[in-house]
Amino acid sequence: MSRESDDLMDLAKTEAPDPEEDLEDLALGEDYALNPEFVPMVADALDRGDAERLRELLGALHPADIADLMGFLSAGGREELLPHLDPEALAEVLSELDTEIREEVLEHLPSATLAKALGEMDSDDAADVVDDLEADKRAQVLAAMPDIERAAIENSLGYADETAGRLMQREVVAAPQFWTVGQTIDHLRRESDDLPELFFDVYVVDPAYKPVGAAPVSHLLRSKRDVPLAQIMEAVTEIPVDMDQEEVAYIFNKYHLISAPVVEAGGRLVGQITVDDIVGVIQEESEEDILALAGVSDAGRDAGVVGIVQSRLPWLLINLLTGAVASGVVGAFQDEIAKLTALAVLMPIVSSLGGNAGTQALTVAVRAIAARELNTANAARVILREVAVGLFNGATVGLLLGLAAYFFWHDLKLSGVVALAVLANFFVAALGGVLAPIVLERLGRDPAVSSSVVVTFMTDFFGFLALLGIAALILL
Repeated sequence: MSRESDDLMDLAKTEAPDPEEDLEDLALGEDYALNPEFVPMVADALDRGDAERLRELLGALHPADIADLMGFLSAGGREELLPHLDPEALAEVLSELDTEIREEVLEHLPSATLAKALGEMDSDDAADVVDDLEADKRAQVLAAMPDIERAAIENSLGYADETAGRLMQREVVAAPQFWTVGQTIDHLRRESDDLPELFFDVYVVDPAYKPVGAAPVSHLLRSKRDVPLAQIMEAVTEIPVDMDQEEVAYIFNKYHLISAPVVEAGGRLVGQITVDDIVGVIQEESEEDILALAGVSDAGRDAGVVGIVQSRLPWLLINLLTGAVASGVVGAFQDEIAKLTALAVLMPIVSSLGGNAGTQALTVAVRAIAARELNTANAARVILREVAVGLFNGATVGLLLGLAAYFFWHDLKLSGVVALAVLANFFVAALGGVLAPIVLERLGRDPAVSSSVVVTFMTDFFGFLALLGIAALILL
């Protein structure tokens, strides 16, 4: 074979695509979402029982992508996929699954297999999984685990849901304040098998195991071996074990924390929270607030019809009641409406415009309360600002609607009535939109859940009342 042929063959080998890279490109789009074409490929491999092909397809995916994939598969497909995941991969996938899908998957996992997977998890993730188990299976799984791991999970489950104690991982790296950098690094190397999978700080503790500071790993690596930890440690923001997870997320966001020690009532270090846990909390809380504004709960991919109906129907019934009250205003002015039918055409427009304006003010207020940007110190200023915005927008929209009314009915008084009604409803919408969440929050209610019902009622009621009341005074 000639030298040129050898060169061409070497070039072909160099440029030959990597099958794994091809699968990764095929599996995920540029937005890192699963491509629709990839899911049927996995389903086909499952149907044919092609374990080798399935390993290739799953090997191209991150555990988070496998969790996403399982959401697109049928219940039967998920059950067939489970045996193809080793304990380490299964552990990571279980941590990423949606709650409803995870509960279903856990039913099909043997207790021994699940116990091995839990052993690969951090204590916080393992506690979340165990919490989803039925009582009988929970007992079986915990009994199959080593004593130390079982005790850590049971301890985590002893804390209230959605608190720092439930969110934290018990695995921490701590060192006495009299140690040097060299002693600390040597300790980390000796105990590498027992270290947390992910940590950013070595917590410096006193003899009572209370954190007095934290030495970031980056500082350890840059410091000389004979430097005491006390010289390089930084102040820490301690998280009480019973603090609500939303408060924890606020502290992490405000102080730009990567990790923080969790302490019990006496100040003793019991665990740590890292930023990867907080990202999930922030996303979860944001989704809850968005859904609550619409009076619905999260309807996952496998949510049942009955559950969705139960979460949405009560709010619709409340809206039915408030709508009936608002319609009472219309009934009180039915004689005026009969005399001037244009009012029947304009009523829903005025009400709808006010509802949209109220939703705008409400959304801004709820977000500000959630972000701790709205409190007694600036409430008056925010209320005045929203009212001013409402009046300006009401005047602008009212003028445009008044001109449209004049174009259709050629009645200057009717145009003025419509403009005044829109202005009045925008004022009520702005005031109600910002006041309702503030008042509800003071009363201990979740403003994201209840405010929309209040604001919708106010804009419907006062929209009808303003238009028909002003019309009765001026036109009839």
